[in-house]
Amino acid sequence: MKGAGYSTTQLLKDLVSAVLRNKKGLAGVVLLSVPLAMAIAPQSIAPYNPRDIVGPPFQPPSLQHLLGTNDAGYDIFSELVYGSRISLLVGFAAAISAVVLGTVVGLLAGYYGGVLDDALSTVTDVMLLLPVLPFMILMAAILGQGYQNIVLTIAVFTWPGIARLVKAQVVSLKSALYIEAAKAYGASNARIMRAHILPQLYPLLVAFVILRIGGAIIAEASLSFLGLGDPTQESWGSMIYWAMNSGAISSGKWWWIVAPGLMITLTVEATALIGVAIEEFVNPRLRKA
Repeated sequence: MKGAGYSTTQLLKDLVSAVLRNKKGLAGVVLLSVPLAMAIAPQSIAPYNPRDIVGPPFQPPSLQHLLGTNDAGYDIFSELVYGSRISLLVGFAAAISAVVLGTVVGLLAGYYGGVLDDALSTVTDVMLLLPVLPFMILMAAILGQGYQNIVLTIAVFTWPGIARLVKAQVVSLKSALYIEAAKAYGASNARIMRAHILPQLYPLLVAFVILRIGGAIIAEASLSFLGLGDPTQESWGSMIYWAMNSGAISSGKWWWIVAPGLMITLTVEATALIGVAIEEFVNPRLRKA
């Protein structure tokens, strides 16, 4: 990469081109287009309002109700479509938040080193050793129901790995000749980090975001399944929660719980494929592995 780093426009062009040329990336884009279309235009896809009673409870799949109805007589396909908005929103927001937090910690630790590095690295190592799911459940329960609290909870417990990788990149970059030249011209540390080091990390950070969206969606589904989501909002995790509470599995109403599970799986697989394609663009050696 060049010392000047990536402009935002050029970065987007290069990443889009790399993903679409990569078979895995292209497959991921095709798969991700399904939940994205649901989230962007749910009213054009869902046949009913997800909160309207449109039939008798527990109706099996039919032409009128593609995924049947739930215990309240709501159309499950409509719930699935509208639920994509919250699931994807939480996934993207939590992934971006975690990457931002991890980048700040890794950038400061890698650039300054010394006592600051020791302190931040200690915090990072401690966080990496924590059993994540129990602490996420505890924090979400303390903060209370609400998807903004779930986003915060996921971000707090998923940034350490990112910080460690960013720190390693910064340590290798800060000794580059163009960094030494910037220092010689009197550039401040803040400017060097912002204008010379951070742009070099952009492709890697985009890969981090994409790869962590799937994990964030799974985490949201897990917390919502435990009743920690917002009961007034539809998400794939909340659908599974209500299905379990209503005895959908024990009574053989498979269509209610299988549908959101498949959408979660589809979305996670799609983001993983796109993330792999971006990683191969950032590190060409992966293509030869």
